[in-house]
Amino acid sequence: MSEPTVDQLADVVERTGRLIAGITPEQWTDPTPCAEWDVRALVTHIVGGNALFAAQLSGETGTPEGYGDSADRMLAAFRAPGALDKVVTVPFGQVPATIALHLRLADLMVHGWDLARATGQRADYPDDVVEQALAFSRSALPLVRKQDGPFAPSEPVDDDAPVLDRLAAFLGRKVG
Repeated sequence: MSEPTVDQLADVVERTGRLIAGITPEQWTDPTPCAEWDVRALVTHIVGGNALFAAQLSGETGTPEGYGDSADRMLAAFRAPGALDKVVTVPFGQVPATIALHLRLADLMVHGWDLARATGQRADYPDDVVEQALAFSRSALPLVRKQDGPFAPSEPVDDDAPVLDRLAAFLGRKVG
């Protein structure tokens, strides 16, 4: 499995930002594939995730002013000299920053899939980056799922389904 790059993260951040920008005013209270969250709560979660990784890598705290600000802070933190050599704390423990990069990519893409489903948009992420995230998730998530973590059991999906659907199903979404 190859290691993701911060440039790949920047591309995924930008593509996710387009999905958020495409949300219409009446869609903010619509349900998402994440049963406990409507569109607004899901975007709030995405912004909070960006802020978490930025704070863990840079030590900078403070509330971001929306998705763009949270994304800029997170990318700056990942790009800082020595950032990928650090160990950071995520909701289920301490991990190397390189693992945090994998986690952030997978989280952004699956939540982009959630937003696209909820708002009638198309999530458009590079297949090679999604394949990386799927391979990482398959190797790492079984360890986390044994704990009381945030991940639902995998759902069935055809082997020839689009790779983003396979990632979503692996992370507990019904894709059918």
